[in-house]
Amino acid sequence: MSVQANVTYRDVLANRHYRNILLAQFLSNVGTWMEMFVIQSFVAAKSGSLADAGILAAFQQVPVFVLGLLGGLAADRVNRRTLLVVTQILAGLVAAGIAGVTWFDMQGSFTHPRMAIWLLWGLGALNGCVMAFNFPAWQVLTPRLVPRPQLMRAVTLNGIQFNLARLLGPAASGLLLAIVTPPPLLIFNALTFAVMAAVVMTTPNSPAPPRDAANSRSASAEMLDAARVLWGHRGIRAVFFVQVLAGLLAAPLVRLIAQYMRDVYHLDEKAANTLGGFMLAVQGLGAVCGGLALRYVPAWYPKHHFIPLSIACLGVSIVLFGLTQTIEGGYVAMAVCGFFWIWTFNQSWVALQMLAPDEMRGRLLAIVTVAGFGATAVGALSAGVLGEQLKDRGVLDAQGATQLTVVLLGAPLLCAGVFMMLNRVPEIDGISRLPTGARRDRSLWNAITAREHRPRETVEPAEVP
Repeated sequence: MSVQANVTYRDVLANRHYRNILLAQFLSNVGTWMEMFVIQSFVAAKSGSLADAGILAAFQQVPVFVLGLLGGLAADRVNRRTLLVVTQILAGLVAAGIAGVTWFDMQGSFTHPRMAIWLLWGLGALNGCVMAFNFPAWQVLTPRLVPRPQLMRAVTLNGIQFNLARLLGPAASGLLLAIVTPPPLLIFNALTFAVMAAVVMTTPNSPAPPRDAANSRSASAEMLDAARVLWGHRGIRAVFFVQVLAGLLAAPLVRLIAQYMRDVYHLDEKAANTLGGFMLAVQGLGAVCGGLALRYVPAWYPKHHFIPLSIACLGVSIVLFGLTQTIEGGYVAMAVCGFFWIWTFNQSWVALQMLAPDEMRGRLLAIVTVAGFGATAVGALSAGVLGEQLKDRGVLDAQGATQLTVVLLGAPLLCAGVFMMLNRVPEIDGISRLPTGARRDRSLWNAITAREHRPRETVEPAEVP
């Protein structure tokens, strides 16, 4: 930990190939966030249904859940650079198809009023198939572009650029939708994938780890090996559950924002687009601030304290957002949510990267990705259906149903974080046993302060004359 604590962001950015990838990925993520918000607004305007938004998210995530393990195997068996280039090109073609659907819908080319939504569901599923192979290739790329002591800072920078994109993408699309139609914004996203593919081609060749004849095992046997490592290592297993919980209960929030603007703040379509983009941008701003604040977390503060604390605070912020009824209050809650969002995801991914053996990194991280995306699909679909059922059955009006849906996402996260703080897993930090003080004091306060891990100053004995 001390070696990584001395590494600065400047040291990481001195790696030319990593720096180029970071900038290109930022541009691509801006386009992706623009597309996500534009499509959410498009669906909300056409149907006004939380269920439709949830189904769209499920179509995008389920293929990653179904095919993600194959993607992990591919990342360990084929040239990673080639795999990334192919997936970027395919993702760009799918993005162009999404732009085409919105354009044809605007031209009145579809005879059925829901045809555009159905086509978006199908293209979302196709995009999910591409991402099933794209994500594992990305996850094994960063460790090959920076030295291992710089890995934690590099992963943090990845999170910062992602959330900077989340700040700019929705805000820009919310403003631009007031003056341009969706297709140009979606075409921009398609072009960013071409830029990304070109930059990936300039990175060093990244062949798969060598596999001799004695180690050439079946795909199922190799995945089973990775699953055994995941389940048998307490630290990896604990972080795996954090990723699943975050995917199930935190990630669906962004899918509900467009409808939340209409149901809770009672905005018309134009205002909902603009302020919904700003709301996601504020969350991105909070995440950027959270990423920058990570450098001030003491090097001695362990991740098996930090990750549970982060997920508990993330749950609190989501509950607070669901309880607010003013836009100003929503902005504040969203900023706090973004702050702890990046703490949760960043630190859990850093722990996974540090704990995963290199020879099965692609497979092991693919299992975590598959579970996380599967949980996101289930969470988004369940939240959408729950909200619609509460409205359709007359239990609550549209505003109450949407707010309750959000609160029910955050409350379990809070409970899970508190449980993990009281039942800590030191293996997340590679520690086999808790210090004696921690074994005696399992209180919540001690879980927050981690005082038994604080370095103790040593006093030099005075010289005896």
